[in-house]
Parts: sequence; structure tokens; C-alpha cells
Amino acid sequence: MTIKIGILGYGNLGKGVECAIKQNDDMELAAVFTRRDPASVKIQTEGVPVYSVEDAIRHKDEIDVLILCGGSATDLPVQTPEYAKHFNVVDSFDTHANIPTHFANVDAAAKEAGKVGIISVGWDPGMFSLNRLYANCILVDGKDYTFWGKGVSQGHSDAVRRVNGVANAKQYTVPVPAALESVRNGENPELTTREKHTRECFVVAEEGADKEQIVKDIVTMPNYFSEYDTTVNFITEEELQTNHSGIPHGGFVIRSGKTGWNGENNHIIEYSLKLDSNPEFTTCVLIAYARAAYRLNKEGQNGAKTVFDIAPAYLSSKSGEELRAHLL
Repeated sequence: MTIKIGILGYGNLGKGVECAIKQNDDMELAAVFTRRDPASVKIQTEGVPVYSVEDAIRHKDEIDVLILCGGSATDLPVQTPEYAKHFNVVDSFDTHANIPTHFANVDAAAKEAGKVGIISVGWDPGMFSLNRLYANCILVDGKDYTFWGKGVSQGHSDAVRRVNGVANAKQYTVPVPAALESVRNGENPELTTREKHTRECFVVAEEGADKEQIVKDIVTMPNYFSEYDTTVNFITEEELQTNHSGIPHGGFVIRSGKTGWNGENNHIIEYSLKLDSNPEFTTCVLIAYARAAYRLNKEGQNGAKTVFDIAPAYLSSKSGEELRAHLL
């Protein structure tokens, strides 16, 4: 059985989903839905239609799982509950504080429609979440640490580009080496936000812009930079395109814990990612969970799910026999 996938939104995530479908033999791209003029959107898969988002519901019978590729700030809180009324859906909602509310909204819509909605799929939340859970269950007496980077933060880069006098910019989140080493050594440090990560900005200034003011506006920006040691580097547009055109990311989830009658033995569990393309990796995770959404719904399940609720075997195209023979 081939799983028919729909993509809603054809930005970096949507393009990544299209590439991931190509790598999965049990899936095919059925349609792309866009808020732009469909005639202006050129996709790579031949013979697949591009429709307006306004026409999505009319094509619900042609799609097994709809992958929602919008942003977490304003798109997904509205889109996921709405489309869960008509499709099995998967999204990458990543505003951690709002996940409980988002889950409840999607759960109500999906249950009423008899559909499955898997939310907050990606690497954090997603793969990092799973590793935090596994490590907590195994090392009950311990502490969690999550480090992000070195990598491009798309949200922080956008924030820098909104600063007056900035023509273009990229921002990297960088773990503090001393903090990472202390955690890996099992020292269980108490770390402030500033002690865990630094931020590095590469900025193309507009002609005649006040660079001192740009630096001040960036490093004092609340919620983005004021709690971090931030470096601002001014470069040319050509340097930005040559040296900073990619979207790499990654990070580490570490749990340091103790076992033994008196806690005499120390253990470290570490999971790490090093990604050339943040959106392309994220979409590979989305595709695996789209397979799970399809299977769960075929079994008669419905409602919202997270990565915590889904057995690993549902993510694989291999049979149980193959998994037991080759991966167990």
C-alpha cells in the first residue's frame, strides 16, 4: 500500500518533505497546497498538482496524510486543528510552552472527525524529547541538559533582520564549551542561560547605517539576546551568501545520573545531532511520523498524539519480522 502525502506550505519545510518522500518507497506525493498563486510554485516532482490552500478540503479523499509546513507562531495553532477535521495531519509545532493547549485543540478536532493528528514532530521537540524521556526513565536520580548548536536559529536571524539599518543577517546559537565539558564530566553544574549558550550574529548593514546603534539594538533585545553573550560581526552581502547560506543546526541532550545503594556510580546518557540542513532533517522525521499516523488511523485510532505516544515500529516501513532480525 502506497501512502499518499499532501504538503501544505511550500517553503523550506515543504521542499524538504518533497525530498524525503522521494527516499521512501512506500510513499508518494499526491498534492501541494500553497497560499501563493499555484501557477507561480514550481515543485520538483513531475506530474503532481499544486493547488491553492482554499481548495485543500476538496481533495481530502486523495490524501492519506497532510503534512503542515507552516510556522508555529501564527500558522499551526490555527491550521492543525482546522485541517484535523478533514485529514490525518502531522505538524512541527515547536513553541514548547504552548504544546498542552495546542494538543488539546487538535485532539478535540481529530477525535470528532475520526482522524489522527501528530503534533510537535521534529528534532526538538521530537527526537530530543524522546531521548529526554528515555533517559529520565532509566536514570531516575539525575539531571537533564539540552544544548543547541552550533547552528542557525531562523527565528533569531529574522529578529536581527528586523533591526533598523540591517539589510541581511544570520545568527548562530553556540554551546559554551566549558559548560558542555562540565556536564559530560558528570559535575551536574547549575547553569544560567548565559552560561550555556552564546549567540553570534553576522550582519550586512545598510549603506550609511549606524553600526554602533545596530550592535546596541541587537545585544539588548529582550527574549532574544539580552540574556546571552552576543557577538555582532559586520560582513558584506557577498560574504554572507558565500559563507553563511546554509541552515545547519544540531545539539546535544545529556542526562547525568547516579545508581547504586548510595549513589556511588555515575552515568552519562548523551544523544547528539549534527545537521547540514535543519529543515531537511526535520522533514525526514515528519515523514516517519506520517507513516505512523496512517497506520494508527487504519487501526481505528483517532485524536492527537505526540512522539511519546507512538511505538517505534510504527515509524518504519519494515515489517516486525525484519526489525527483529536486523535492528533488535
